[in-house]
Amino acid sequence: MMEDTAGKSDGRARILIAEDEASVREFLVRGLTHAGYEVMGVCDGVAALEALQEASFDLLITDIVMPRLDGISLALKVTDEFPSVRVLMITGYAAEKQRAYNLDVLIHDVLGKPFTLDQICQSVEKSLAEANS
Repeated sequence: MMEDTAGKSDGRARILIAEDEASVREFLVRGLTHAGYEVMGVCDGVAALEALQEASFDLLITDIVMPRLDGISLALKVTDEFPSVRVLMITGYAAEKQRAYNLDVLIHDVLGKPFTLDQICQSVEKSLAEANS
C-alpha cells in the first residue's frame, strides 16, 4: 500500500517513510507534507526498496520492527545501494533502539515512539541540512 502525495518534484526534499503501522505512517505522511516536504509512505522494507528503485529520495524514515524486511536490514541495504539517501529510524522498542545506535555511522538519528510532529520535523530538518553541508 503506497500513499503518495508526491506530484512532480519542485525542489522540495523528497522523503520516503517505511512504517507498518498505518496510523503512524499516515501521521508522518500528513505532517511532513504539511511541513512542505514531498512524501511517500510504504508499509514495509521491501516496498521501500521498490520505491527507491523507481524514484529518488533525499531521506528515508524507517521503523525498525517491520514484517518482511526490518528497518535495520533496510538501512544497511539503502546506505550501500543508495548512499546519497539519509536514514532516520523510529522505534517503540528500547532494545531495537540500542541496536540502531550501533549503526550510528550509517544512520542519522533514532527517535523513540511516541514522538511529536515537532520532534520528527526537527530531526528531518537537521538530517537534510547536514546532507547539504
